[in-house]
Amino acid sequence: MRPLKILDRYVLHQVLVTGIFAVTILSVVLVLGNIFKQLLELLVNHDAPLDLILSFIAYILPFSLTFTIPWGFLTAVLLVFGKMSAEHELIALRSSGVSIPRICIPVFAVSFVCAGICLWINVEVAPKAQIKMKDALYNIATNNPMAMFGSDRVIDDFPGRKIYVERNAGAELFNLLVYEMNENFEPIKVVQAQRGLIEPDRENKQLLLRIYESSFEQRDDQAPGDLMRLKEGTAQETTIAISLVELYEKNKKRKGMGSLTAGELLDRLSAQSQEATAPNSKQAIAERSSLKTEVNKRFSFSLASFAFALIGVPLAITAHRKETSAGFLLSLVVAFVYFFFIILADTVRANAALRPDLLIWLPNVIFIGLGGYLFLRLSRR
Repeated sequence: MRPLKILDRYVLHQVLVTGIFAVTILSVVLVLGNIFKQLLELLVNHDAPLDLILSFIAYILPFSLTFTIPWGFLTAVLLVFGKMSAEHELIALRSSGVSIPRICIPVFAVSFVCAGICLWINVEVAPKAQIKMKDALYNIATNNPMAMFGSDRVIDDFPGRKIYVERNAGAELFNLLVYEMNENFEPIKVVQAQRGLIEPDRENKQLLLRIYESSFEQRDDQAPGDLMRLKEGTAQETTIAISLVELYEKNKKRKGMGSLTAGELLDRLSAQSQEATAPNSKQAIAERSSLKTEVNKRFSFSLASFAFALIGVPLAITAHRKETSAGFLLSLVVAFVYFFFIILADTVRANAALRPDLLIWLPNVIFIGLGGYLFLRLSRR
């Protein structure tokens, strides 16, 4: 009995150490690889504080972990069992009467723990982190308003306005275009200026955009498409007040499905099903389908670690390779196929006729079914 405990500790140690290393590397690659351009722009062009950048990375991490935990675990399984197979450790264990299922008990135990962690992240942690990440936009505007006005970009974060700035020098802006929009997102007023100055008005929770030497085009509020009512003019100095309260409210209302916890998704689905107004309209059907798919995705995605454990062990033993590069390449192929099916099903989430809420489970059905077959055949050899 004692040798089996030693074996369990050995396999557990190898999988955990390799898995933690793989998750760390993959997280760094995914997070920094995807947002490096944004971080560089914030640090260089916007002069955003470092703590704000670090908090932004912290909000991205939970979402990336839903991918990197199962992927890193798969990589660990392939590397550890590929090495054990190549160095004939498995042959020695099986000749001693230890079966493959018995060797893999620590692996499946870790897979269930990873599945539980991913489920917790998917249903609670990642949605709340997305909300905080959106709130960071408001914090940038209030604590460092110049971070919103970078060079050569369109700022569309402020409700009812789009602002283009060619370049900036501190609080001074050059070559501006300001579009004021109505509720239908139609341009009502366009202001063009050579120079502008941004000043925070913290007492009134707003930003003051002072524009100098400007020209403008004003459309009729009642008929914005009627160019015959277009008015043109110039102004030596104009001040535009930009409300930060409206920015915060817009950010608060803009809560997509990715920002909802599993409980909130189920509540919204239940409330929408009970609505009496046009329950069978195309928009309502599409939204219900999207909600169902999102709920199922949270739970389906969490089983990736278990599916990877079932298919990873027989693949690693069959490949019989101990090279790290071979293990990483095999894990890349397997993870790509699995995540491709998930993304494909998620893409058609609004098409209720295709039953995306069931399609989202297809990768698990395929991988668990195929992995179970390969694992069973391997254990009988």
